[in-house]
Amino acid sequence: MIRARLFYGLAAALVAGGALLGAQGAVPELAFDTNADLLRTPNDVFVGEVGGVAANSKGMIYVYTRTGHPYATLGDNRTFYRGGSKLFQFDASGKFVRELGQDVYGFNAAYGLRIDPQDNIWTVDVGANQVVKFDSEGRVALVLGRKPEAMAVRPREGGAPGGGGGGGGGGAAAANRRPGEGVPGFGFSKPTDVAWDSAGNAYVTDGIGTNNRVVKLDKLGHFISQWGATGSGQGEFNGAKAIAIDKANDVYVLDAGNKRVQVFDPQGAYKREFAFAGTPLTMCMTRGATQYLYVSHAGDTDGMEDAAIFKLGLDGKVLGKFGSAGKRPKEFGLANSIDCRNENELLVGELTNWRVQKVTLKGGAATR
Repeated sequence: MIRARLFYGLAAALVAGGALLGAQGAVPELAFDTNADLLRTPNDVFVGEVGGVAANSKGMIYVYTRTGHPYATLGDNRTFYRGGSKLFQFDASGKFVRELGQDVYGFNAAYGLRIDPQDNIWTVDVGANQVVKFDSEGRVALVLGRKPEAMAVRPREGGAPGGGGGGGGGGAAAANRRPGEGVPGFGFSKPTDVAWDSAGNAYVTDGIGTNNRVVKLDKLGHFISQWGATGSGQGEFNGAKAIAIDKANDVYVLDAGNKRVQVFDPQGAYKREFAFAGTPLTMCMTRGATQYLYVSHAGDTDGMEDAAIFKLGLDGKVLGKFGSAGKRPKEFGLANSIDCRNENELLVGELTNWRVQKVTLKGGAATR
């Protein structure tokens, strides 16, 4: 099982400009209730580190979790591994329904899960370097990215580590690329999230491996464009961790290492940004008439010293926060996934606490 701390050792650089949380004065606390024992599984089924959680239009809950029996198969000089994650379905009350995609080759290290407007289920896996689309019946409908053919396990005696993954170009083209820019049309390097515009195009954040970019693909999975590289300038990222698209098709990218959210048009042209004073882990965007962002925060790499979930307007203004670090109800341990289909009812998936909490905010929307 991949340790959560590997994913969150990001630089703590602050960016200039934008509205820092501290500059807005005291952040109001949002009253909320929670159900920390939402998921009910059979005696022999377990939920581990929750990479992703989301609900569809019918209220069915899907959880992509680092649960399973990972194993490696040795070839002549290559190592293949699989089986480190599972995809579960629950009903709206949290009762276990079934497992989907059992033994799918791309299930290695769960990182994210999203439900698109047509109720398709998309899993994001940083071990397989793949984003897999399942239809609402659980059938594989599309696979984005290619699983590395060899996984480095340990150095060969007297030599460099064996294996390696992903594609890469050579020659002059490679020399002209910026660090983290990635190769157009080539595979992902630890993708983190996926979102869709009104035309059905998919946008993937490819941001915690060797790449720091956003990849845009059409609804059939064909490459359209990409933008981004490693850095702190406009259109650069230091850990592109999450992505969301508003009703105007503006693209919001959580740039975790630079502690900010950058906003682009659908072609990748930079529009604006707003800073985030905490250590952001993930975000989601509501679907109502007035849209909001929920951004989870952890003050340390294990999420046990400081944590909260912030509610923001799309202009970056902080409207409130709720929660703290810990293991009890209303506390969070590395909230790596948030589903906010309903503005006042959220599903929060946690890595270190191995659970999903259903959060109900009281009093309706915050006043802007």
